[in-house]
This record gives sequence, structure tokens and C-alpha cells, in this order.
Amino acid sequence: MQKRRREKSGGINVAIIGVGNCASSLIQGVHFYRNVEDDADVPGIRRPNLGGYHIRDIHFVAAFDIDKNKVGKDLAEAIFTPPNNTFKFADVPLTGVKVSRGMTHDGLGKYLSQVITKAPGSTSDIVGILKETKTDVVISYLPVGSEMATKWYVEQVLDAGCGFINCIPVFIARENYWQKRFAERGLPVIGDDIKSQVGATITHRVLTRLFREQGVKLERTYQLNFGGNTDFYNMLERERLESKKISKTNAVTSQLDYKLDPDNIHVGPSDYVPWLTDRKWCYIRMEGTTFGNVPLNLECKLEVWDSPNSAGIVIDAIRCCKLGLDRGLSGTLVAPSAAFMKSPPIQFTDDQARRKLGDFITGNDSDTLPAK
Repeated sequence: MQKRRREKSGGINVAIIGVGNCASSLIQGVHFYRNVEDDADVPGIRRPNLGGYHIRDIHFVAAFDIDKNKVGKDLAEAIFTPPNNTFKFADVPLTGVKVSRGMTHDGLGKYLSQVITKAPGSTSDIVGILKETKTDVVISYLPVGSEMATKWYVEQVLDAGCGFINCIPVFIARENYWQKRFAERGLPVIGDDIKSQVGATITHRVLTRLFREQGVKLERTYQLNFGGNTDFYNMLERERLESKKISKTNAVTSQLDYKLDPDNIHVGPSDYVPWLTDRKWCYIRMEGTTFGNVPLNLECKLEVWDSPNSAGIVIDAIRCCKLGLDRGLSGTLVAPSAAFMKSPPIQFTDDQARRKLGDFITGNDSDTLPAK
């Protein structure tokens, strides 16, 4: 299909699937940083202005959820509605955007169904809403393990003609089938599974690369994570964890140029501790061999508020997706996916990904998949 170049507008219309903690942090952040100067040095935001788009150019125009306590509420109210429990750092004024009834499919697992009651009524006209609101970019914050729901929503996004950012570990942007589908529609996609600013995965990746570059052979490693938000509660259902474990494991092992025995690496969520709320605690252990086959071991603990930790990354992903629309790029955007996601179609070192992202922003890197 011929590329559809869009005229650059004064803003980016964004729709959100899943009004949980991550959506709360993102919406708070866009409001919190709306007046920073283009050259300001602010925590969590590398570029207040990215490719001509300031943070305040992001406008939330639609949102979808299935929770009866959120559906029908103004988006500014829904983001602070339990079971959301992330850090509140901004008072968000009413948006005029009502949360619409989404599709359930497999989005509500065994444990989440104990704390969330589905809103009555039928699924809203997703395609119609996206078209009516002139949505440019759709963000998926569905729960981990929502395979069928994700694919159903992707079809709606394709029919509505929007760019897509897949923040969860259901593989879309890295899969050839979906790359072709977005390319056929002349639309960009960024994915899969959002990284954090400084989270468990980026920390583990950097340490793994450090071992390799300094000549230490990594023999065994684990990454244990636990927290108190609904994401960890949902992941108590181990059947929903397969893609999450694959995503997090590949993000680490991609930094090595040799294979680790699967029995010698464990990366993944471990447990749910309610009193931690949206805080995540991560423990990493790495056992290696250095000069003379002498052992070298490393242990570290990382504590973060989970949802704000990724919000700044998503702000950049939104603006890069809009640049892709402006430039008529279609399929998976290689550089933004590598920079922002745990499971992009092509893994680079973090330094390489940052350089490629800089070239993408300036228009000097237009690599997409499938390759043109």
C-alpha cells in the first residue's frame, strides 16, 4: 500500500487502552511537564521537545477500560480510582474525555476478576470513537497475558488508521505478520513491552554488557521482581507469564554473544506484596568467571515506583510514532522500538539504540520492518 504522509499538526491525539497505574503516571506526567522549556533539564524527560513536538502537544482524546468503577468517568478521575495505587504527583484537571467500555476477551484473568467488576453493557464502537476523535496514536496498557484482547484491539487500530504503541509483552511489532499488516495500511507501530527509565531490565542489561565487555564470562544469573500493584497480582496466574518471561529474558541475553543454558538464567516476576502498592523491588544476582577461572559474583537491589518509571519513555514513544505518521513510515519503526522496548524486532546494545534513535528523530534513520 502506498504510504500516507500526514501533514504535521499542532498536537498529537492519543487514545489509551487500559486506564491503570501506567496510564495514571503518563497522564499526570504530560500535565506536570506541560510548561517546561524546550531546553530544560528535567527528571525523566530527555527531550522536552522531540522532533518539533513538545510534551504539551500530547492530547488524550479517548480511553477504554472494562472496570465498572472507571467506565463513564472523566479520565482525570478514573486514573485515581482504585485499584490504581501509584504515586500521585500532579492534580490533573477534568479532561472532558469519558472512559469508554472496552472489550474484555482474556484481559481479565483469574485474580484480577476478584478485584475488578466488569462494567455492564456492550463494548463501545472502538473504531468509531478513534475516527471521531481523530486519534493519531493508540497506546496499549492491557494486562500481561492479554493475547486475544491485544490482537482484537490491533485490528480496531488498523481499521481506524492509527499508529500503535504496544507497551505489553504480547508480541506484535516484532512479528512479521503484524509488521506486514501495518505496512499494508501505511501505519507505524512501536513495540513490544515498554522499558523503564531505570528499571530491572535496563539495569540487568547494562550489567550483563559490562561483564561481557570486561571479559567476565556470565555463568548464571537471576532477576526476581515483586510489587503490590495489579500487574503483579495479575501475574500470580503463572499461565499469563510466558510472553513476559520470554521478553525479559531475551532483553538480557541479547547483550551476550554466546548462549546461556536455560537452567542458568531466571528472569521474571516472583510475587505480589500488597503493601508495596505500585512500588517494585528487584533483586539481581550474577555469577561469573574472571581471570584464571576465578569466580566473580554481583548482587544488587533496585527499588522503584513502577508506573512513573516508564511514563517518560512512553512520552517519547508517542512523539516518535507521530513522527512516523508525519513522514509516511509504515510497519515497525526499528530505532524507536529498539530504544524503548524490551522485545523489539532487532536487539541492539543500549548505546547503539540511543544513536539510532537520535538519527530517527533528525530524519536520518527511517528503517522499518518489513524493510522497504
